[in-house]
Amino acid sequence: MKREAIVVAMSGGVDSTVAAHLLREAGCRPVGVYLHPGPVRPQTPSEGASDAAVASADARRAADALGIPLEVVDASADFDRLIDHLCTEYGRGRTPNPCVRCNRTIKFARLLAMADARGIGCVATGHYARVEWEAGRWRLKRGLDRGKDQSYFLARLAPAALERIRLPIGEMTKRHVRRLARDLALPCRDAPESQDVCFLTGSVGDLVRARRPDLVRPGPILDTDGRQLGRHDGIVDFTIGQRRGLGVAVGEPRYVVAIRPDEAAVVVGPAEATRARGLVAEDIVWHERPPAEPVRAEVQIRYRHPAAPAWVTRLDASGEGEARPDASGTDNADADGAGRAQVRFDEPQHAVTPGQAAVLYRDDRVLGGGWIAEALA
Repeated sequence: MKREAIVVAMSGGVDSTVAAHLLREAGCRPVGVYLHPGPVRPQTPSEGASDAAVASADARRAADALGIPLEVVDASADFDRLIDHLCTEYGRGRTPNPCVRCNRTIKFARLLAMADARGIGCVATGHYARVEWEAGRWRLKRGLDRGKDQSYFLARLAPAALERIRLPIGEMTKRHVRRLARDLALPCRDAPESQDVCFLTGSVGDLVRARRPDLVRPGPILDTDGRQLGRHDGIVDFTIGQRRGLGVAVGEPRYVVAIRPDEAAVVVGPAEATRARGLVAEDIVWHERPPAEPVRAEVQIRYRHPAAPAWVTRLDASGEGEARPDASGTDNADADGAGRAQVRFDEPQHAVTPGQAAVLYRDDRVLGGGWIAEALA
């Protein structure tokens, strides 16, 4: 019997390698893909190893250990656009989440397109999340290892694409995954945890200064009454809720409570000034039918921020039924404004940050995910 092929994202890390192993053990035929964030140049005798060969060495070793093919794909143009977006957002005084955007616009879009080109039905990654058939539809859920759950990063995937997505380690704990890698003597078994942003080697501020120096200018650091406490070298070095590296000393802790890009001003205040009663989310991808009336949900405003109970009220009145972005996983929802909603928390939340993702849950099920447009007092 011919084994069914499946396209698998391979980074060379323990999670994606174990995911590919599990698929192979389940009777699938994994086809590994490494999405290279930089230009891929062909190897020549005079040059030696190409940039892609060096950067993808871990993925190559992992694929060889499993006996599966690996294709290196030049995704540099995609990552250039992602980095440009990140720089622009920081210049606007926002704190973007490139991983959430990447999963929809780059990773899964590329994987699904490759699968389509090869006549392959499904794709897989090593994310700690689950896609399950429940009540007549595919649903995105939290991974069973709550300490590693990555459903937050996947919440803006097109709902129609879920039927083609497999997440083999979503039912496992990180400890179990690493133990399995060691038992199998995989080359990634002791690999360190991957960093949050794969293309970032220094600070965000350094990246923006190198790529978009026009977005960086000095400005004042103000208190909540408008008094100047100091100066800064650029708003790109700050995010809402930040405490360290402010460059001011007033005798008690101060946090960034607002960033005003037009004035290049950073406003700092006490911890209570960072708390917001709610937020407005935009470009929401709904995984359920958009609610006609206010609904209860748990809303997560950053990856490591615990989801908080809230009332969610849909603000866009046009259109009925679910948002239906296409199954390719491309980011058409960002283009057409899939939806807006107001969130009112039961208790004020710390550091509600424009640019970050707001993900709506009911228990372990994702209801939808959008971008935080503003915090509400």
